[in-house]
Amino acid sequence: DPQFARSVKPGDVLIAGRNFGVGSSREQAAQALKLLGITAIVARSFAGIFYRNSINLGLPAFISHEVDRVAAGDAVKMDIDAATLTLAETGATVRCEPLPDFLLDMVRDGGLVPHLEKKLRGGRPAA
Repeated sequence: DPQFARSVKPGDVLIAGRNFGVGSSREQAAQALKLLGITAIVARSFAGIFYRNSINLGLPAFISHEVDRVAAGDAVKMDIDAATLTLAETGATVRCEPLPDFLLDMVRDGGLVPHLEKKLRGGRPAA
């Protein structure tokens, strides 16, 4: 979509199909989405390197086999802890595969580097 970067707003959730991020072996692909304000990505499946880069940058990436229930422009609310996406218009819930607790902790801390820094400080937040 040539208008994607112009139309995306902070807080948006990116919904994608199969093998999202294929060919994106550098972390800048996920970083660009995060800088645009994307708060989560929900896809049928992910390219492995893109998926890990997203998590490492603190951008949650969820797998869902129900993504076809969401249409372009639908207003949604993502619950990262519950791994669910709720369609605002109908209240329907799209289930996602939950992130393991250790990855969820990394995302909450802002990504791999802030997570490791926090662990090295004994679990204390940055000053």
